[in-house]
Amino acid sequence: MKRLFMFKKYIALLIVVMITGTIQAQDTLRIDFRKAVDLALSANAAYQTQSNNIEVLKLQKQSAFLSHFPSANINSSLSQQSGQQFQQIEGEIVVTNVTNEIVNAGLNMSMPIFNAGRRILDTQSAKLAYEAGEKGLDRASQQVMFDVARRYLQVLLDQEIMRISLENLDNQKETLRQIEGFVDAGLRTLSDKYNQESEVARLESVLVDAELQYENDVWDLSEYLQLEPGVVPVLESVDPKSGELRFDGMGMKELYEIAQLNRADGTQQDLLVTSYKKDMQAIKAMYYPRIGAFYNYNTFFTSLDDRNLQDQLWKVYPQNTLGLSLSIPIFNNFQNKLNVASSKVAYKNQILQKESVDRKIYQDVKLAYLNYMAAVKKETNTGIQVLAAKEAQNAIAERFRLGISNFVDLATANQQLVAAQSDQAQAIYTLYFQEVLMQHALGTLEVLE
Repeated sequence: MKRLFMFKKYIALLIVVMITGTIQAQDTLRIDFRKAVDLALSANAAYQTQSNNIEVLKLQKQSAFLSHFPSANINSSLSQQSGQQFQQIEGEIVVTNVTNEIVNAGLNMSMPIFNAGRRILDTQSAKLAYEAGEKGLDRASQQVMFDVARRYLQVLLDQEIMRISLENLDNQKETLRQIEGFVDAGLRTLSDKYNQESEVARLESVLVDAELQYENDVWDLSEYLQLEPGVVPVLESVDPKSGELRFDGMGMKELYEIAQLNRADGTQQDLLVTSYKKDMQAIKAMYYPRIGAFYNYNTFFTSLDDRNLQDQLWKVYPQNTLGLSLSIPIFNNFQNKLNVASSKVAYKNQILQKESVDRKIYQDVKLAYLNYMAAVKKETNTGIQVLAAKEAQNAIAERFRLGISNFVDLATANQQLVAAQSDQAQAIYTLYFQEVLMQHALGTLEVLE
């Protein structure tokens, strides 16, 4: 039995050494939560995609604004005609077989004067779409921050569980040393010694499990931050006990009102609904007549004229045209009707999307509120649990030293104390995380300090 115990002990120690050696062999990167968020934002594909889309929305807004100004184009062409050419000489039309080189140049300008308010509606819609994109980017950054916080706090919790496991292992090793002394003095039986050796071996396995869980969660965080292969983050700690319970005593109605004011995705949907409505109204404007102004300047050069290039282009052949244009839609194969119907469907779908997001916001706040209240109660209960377990363990340990209690009572008390300490650590970090979750649900999430 003793050989089996020693074999298991050596195997457990070997696993711990291998894990520890792996950690030490890898490069480490010391980061705090703010740096972790910055790394995640630069690596997150969804966030970067929305950031790129913002650039397009910004250009669309600028284009819609500039549509109020005239558009201008310069055109030019160079050509060569070979064959019969018509020339007017002394009042007669003469046909000759020559080669004619021609240069055309012109300036065209146009500006809509009246189009049933379409330009104004397009400008308003593009501005709203850009603002909605900014709100979507804000919410995307909060989502990344929340994902980092969940992984970051989990790693810190794993470290705390490892610390508790190691401290308990050291305490039980000390107890084993004392029992060995009692056995040598004839105050305890060998069974107590073997039982304690078994308990120490069990706790070494518990430590191995804690180490493995820590490794898995560190790897998960590293993957989310897109760190280089072999780079392990070393996290700056946060004090989960320092934060005030800012939401304690607040009701569901009050919290939902805060979310309605601060949730960026809710504001984004409101802006998009208005933007789609403006789009629909702008497309309806295509049913009405449109008036525009235009100006054209055209000139040309021909090799059949003996005068030089400059005189022909600037003095002989220039033409200036200034006028108004009227366009009255009569029939265009139902294209306008199709565009209006499509925009109306898009507007209705956006209203449905807004209603869905509004429901999700309420559900997020409700779920976060329930979990938060449960975490507050659990954190209080585990504090009482740890105090009681410590008192019980101290009393039973003293009774065991005096020979009044047996090993089973001592082992049970030790296990209850460790379980209480683990539950308390879990409750403290859970409450801290529920604070973060509540801020995420309310749209007020900020960088952890």
